[in-house]
Amino acid sequence: MELGNISKPTYGPGPEAPGSSTPGLVTMAHGFLRLVQPNPLPIELRSLQGSALCCLSFFLSQLLLYELGFLVCMAIGILLIILVPLVGCCFCCYRC
Repeated sequence: MELGNISKPTYGPGPEAPGSSTPGLVTMAHGFLRLVQPNPLPIELRSLQGSALCCLSFFLSQLLLYELGFLVCMAIGILLIILVPLVGCCFCCYRC
């Protein structure tokens, strides 16, 4: 393994994303993530400057707004996890 010149290193091109055998699924996953969370993390949320209550409430409101897409998906998932077995049980027990 050759180290080259350590005092004056030469840099090659950056790393490239590996090719995928399922580009359709990768595109679909990225599309879902862009739909659920289209905006990057706001700069104000990256560092909490003060520890005052107003700053904390602003921080939490911005964080909830940032995570709103994931919260909606989680609520729909929990609703389906509860409702689907309940409706199935009702259909099985009370066949009309």
